[in-house]
Amino acid sequence: MSAATSLLKQHLQQRQMLGKTHVALRPGTMEKLSGLGRPPAARTVPEPEPQRSIAAVPAAALRVLRDTPPPETKKAELLEVAGATIEEKLAALHTMAETWEPARAMMSLRKTMVFALGNPQASLMFVGEAPGAEEEKLREPFVGPAGQKLTAIIKAMGLDRPKVYISNICKFRPAMENQGSGNRKPTAEEMRACLPFVLTEIDLIRPKVIVALGATAAEGLGIPGTVGGLRGKFHSTSGIPTMVTYHPSYLLREEQTGDGIRAKRAVWEDMLKVMEKLGLPISEKQRGYFQAK
Repeated sequence: MSAATSLLKQHLQQRQMLGKTHVALRPGTMEKLSGLGRPPAARTVPEPEPQRSIAAVPAAALRVLRDTPPPETKKAELLEVAGATIEEKLAALHTMAETWEPARAMMSLRKTMVFALGNPQASLMFVGEAPGAEEEKLREPFVGPAGQKLTAIIKAMGLDRPKVYISNICKFRPAMENQGSGNRKPTAEEMRACLPFVLTEIDLIRPKVIVALGATAAEGLGIPGTVGGLRGKFHSTSGIPTMVTYHPSYLLREEQTGDGIRAKRAVWEDMLKVMEKLGLPISEKQRGYFQAK
């Protein structure tokens, strides 16, 4: 490959990463491109022509665009962490997250990192979307009103909160102008910046079941769609059965509108399926929670 072709390939790759699929050519450039790969004597003197789009570039030059996958299709990779035990590896992962440059470089995320919490040997893992004001303050996931609702759900399942593992797709609170206690869901780019951490957590813990709390968490785990369309059946995350259900904050909002029983019943139906998958005992009283009278 000539130096000119190599430079052209590099230029087209850079433009593609920026989302630009066309490039203007100076008059006469087409003839020069058409002559790439020929002996010098076979090249003709070009005459001025109007600018052309990249669609007219020879196939040899366009191959770099066709053969290079778009950046967004690249899968998040697991992170390598030191340690002899799961606990040591999670501690190393926590330290790595504190200074994670892909997230730190995003001006749309705040600076306080909120990691995960729970039992490294847990059979059940909950994944939310991002920390809020209370979580940022205490540096623990799900400790605000939504966290209290999640704790009640875990207790209703016959489990204690310390026995499960709780994490978020995004490890930093998404920033807002004049934020105060306000929160917003993380963007796809913000989730991708932190996704290697939650995927590595899943790989280390290998829970028997994952519960994705809300559509944003499901999307981050590679399960796009609405909660209404996804809930009630198991999906897969890294080969692990994953139940998508409503976020606890949704339950709080529905309670305020008077439709809380319907939302709670839907979540509890999902949790009964999770309990069955885990082999947990289910009493008649538990099966009867939120049943229509």
